[in-house]
Amino acid sequence: VQLQASGGGLVQAGNSLRVSCAASGLTLRNYNMGWFRQAPGKEREFVATIRYNGGSTYYADSVKGRFTISRDYAKNTVYLQMNSLKPEDTAVYYCAASRSYISSTRTDENAYDYWGQGTQVTVSS
Repeated sequence: VQLQASGGGLVQAGNSLRVSCAASGLTLRNYNMGWFRQAPGKEREFVATIRYNGGSTYYADSVKGRFTISRDYAKNTVYLQMNSLKPEDTAVYYCAASRSYISSTRTDENAYDYWGQGTQVTVSS
């Protein structure tokens, strides 16, 4: 199983960026998918998640209204579209796959079974 995150980079505040997570060895259709991030000196935190059937999404308050999580079943890929980026969004972004979670655990990294290697997003002011 491999989750390959890509698309990170350096952007100016206010701009947009889309990061991707391509899966191999598992079918994303059967997994809930999530994005987490870790800023320097901070713990990893939840960003967004989408249910296995793509029908339900949930976001951290800090990104709600600016970020959008989506998935492409044909490409077995999940995306995180990030708009109106802020310097505080600077972090390594990780994608993760969960076989099953309930609402109360969807933001808990322990509910996720597989993790990608992360992609760096840097937002300059």
